Amino acid sequence: MEINPVRKLAGQTVVYGMGTIVPRFINYLVLVPFYTRIFVDQAEYGVISELYAYMVVLLVILTYGMETAYFRFARKQEDADTVFSTSVISLLTTGILFFGVVWIWRKEIAQLLVYPDHVEYVLLFSAIVAIDAFCAIPFARLRQQNKALKFSIIKIINVVVIVVSVLFLLYWAPKQAGSKENYWIEKIYHPEVDVVYVFIGNLAGSLVTLFILIGEVCKIRWKFNWIMWKRMISYSFPLLVAGLAGTLNDAMDKMALKRLLTDQETAMKQLGIYSANYKIAVLMSLFIQMFRFALEPFFFEKSKEKNAGKAYADVMKYFVITSLILFLGINLYINIIKHIIPVSYQGALGVVPIITFGYLLYGIFVNLSVWYKINDLTKYGAWITLSGAVVTILINVLLIPVYGYYASAWAHVASYGLMVLISYFMGKQKYPVPYEVVKILKYIAIAVGLYLIWKFIPVKNVMIESILSTLIIAVFIIYAIKKDNIQRIFMK
Repeated sequence: MEINPVRKLAGQTVVYGMGTIVPRFINYLVLVPFYTRIFVDQAEYGVISELYAYMVVLLVILTYGMETAYFRFARKQEDADTVFSTSVISLLTTGILFFGVVWIWRKEIAQLLVYPDHVEYVLLFSAIVAIDAFCAIPFARLRQQNKALKFSIIKIINVVVIVVSVLFLLYWAPKQAGSKENYWIEKIYHPEVDVVYVFIGNLAGSLVTLFILIGEVCKIRWKFNWIMWKRMISYSFPLLVAGLAGTLNDAMDKMALKRLLTDQETAMKQLGIYSANYKIAVLMSLFIQMFRFALEPFFFEKSKEKNAGKAYADVMKYFVITSLILFLGINLYINIIKHIIPVSYQGALGVVPIITFGYLLYGIFVNLSVWYKINDLTKYGAWITLSGAVVTILINVLLIPVYGYYASAWAHVASYGLMVLISYFMGKQKYPVPYEVVKILKYIAIAVGLYLIWKFIPVKNVMIESILSTLIIAVFIIYAIKKDNIQRIFMK
């Protein structure tokens, strides 16, 4: 009996979740509490947040849409190895060139970032980006071959190495410094450069990941197909524009706060506080990320079948239901979750519901992107995402000086909301999918309504509040199960 496609996708999402949710949960449960407590000065955490925002943008530039292009062109089994080797050689070449350029201009780049005394920041994060970009295609190959478990194990190893390295350098080493038995510690540990050790830990994780994935690269004969590469670049370049614009939607706030708030020291503290609370909201992003890892291969695999549109519509509906349950879970239990970060960082908890709702809209957009990805219309995706980026930039530039990081949070909602509307109406013309729009809007309205009811019920006792939160979430889940008979999917 054929497995229900939604059930199959759900299974793949869970396995990919091991490689995204599990590592990030380790990050949340260990590194976020650790960083926000060890960096008592919020400005130091602001430095880390800002530089990681730049790293995310650079990673999109250095992969230039080749992951999705690989899925698109590797569908024919006889071409898979050629597509893989061409992609790997392309990313290896651009990665080396990138690091070489950064090395030559490292001092100028450090000055541009307003860290003139910390050239090491520039070199470390550029090395991390170059390595991670190269690893993107071996990871994509594992996804394309449905080796979700191997993919997840490598991702978990990566974050474990990062966590162990950071704890060694920022927790164990300071305690041992000065002892006669561990005199060598003083040669590698210098307390005045604590922020650097965060990047060294990340670099260690990236190097271990590279070492493991080299095996995937060595399995095939290296061959660069120039004609194939030009076709892939033609397909992927609009995805680069879309990816860059999408990343700016997500990272612009961290890059803009320092430059748009007048007092530099206050700006970095605000950035540190905002970023710590943003980490709570990113729990929503993690679900969308693991879902996307499973969704892209599903898009192309399902496109060959007659009932593809119905499958895409079902996936959208059940994605929204699941995301809304997560939205309620994060925001209704916020008074418990907030203890991940110390009280000194909790001043921006109000942005969490705004950002989680923004991520819900982003997830809907990811689902809607099927029409331009499977029909080689990626240029439309680029323009749609670019329009969202323009909204993000305008709101941040105009409103951050007035409303601070709340402007950044609402920019996410406005940007992703616009992208959803444009993609939906264009998709109706190019590749109609029978989405149950009215039902989806009803689910969203009910979830937001339940959150607002919870928000304005004056409950002081944490235990009573938790019971109330659980009841509200249970009401939504029961409504969804009865309305859509969800359990039948997993019985097939």
